Amino acid sequence: MSDVRSELTASVFKIEVAVGDQVEEGQPLLILESMKMEIPVVAPRAGVVQEILPSEGDVVEEGAVVARFSD
Repeated sequence: MSDVRSELTASVFKIEVAVGDQVEEGQPLLILESMKMEIPVVAPRAGVVQEILPSEGDVVEEGAVVARFSD
């Protein structure tokens, strides 16, 4: 299982995938919002979403795990 981490402290604007979804490398998993900018968090490789940890509207810290997926 692989962890996907937030690159900055931001609020979760929109979750783009659901648990069980098959994703491709580079596909947006969720969108963060910081200082009125939208920043996508993308899958580092293809896999299946196992867990989305935050909810829309939550604030995540830099380095926090936001999703987990498996090959």
